[in-house]
Amino acid sequence: MALKINPLDDRVVVTPLEAEEKTAGGIVLPDAAKEKPQQGKVVATGPGRMLDSGDRASVAVKKGDVVVYGKYSGADVKVDGNDYKILRESEILAKFA
Repeated sequence: MALKINPLDDRVVVTPLEAEEKTAGGIVLPDAAKEKPQQGKVVATGPGRMLDSGDRASVAVKKGDVVVYGKYSGADVKVDGNDYKILRESEILAKFA
């Protein structure tokens, strides 16, 4: 099934990964205590931002990459019952190798 979101410019669509259920010490966290997830899997990228020369700069991440972003970055959207986050490329802090 095709994704119904086509990001523009340097925007990236990410599926947030689930929040941790347990702490490192084994304590089970209730829903109210869970941290907002800051990691996600890239599901779509835009064509890149437009440069002054008229060319497009390529996006540094690609579909399938797992990335880290700021806690309050991007916009949360829901499409067909699935949660997505739309981020600018500059809001992505790192990607896992």
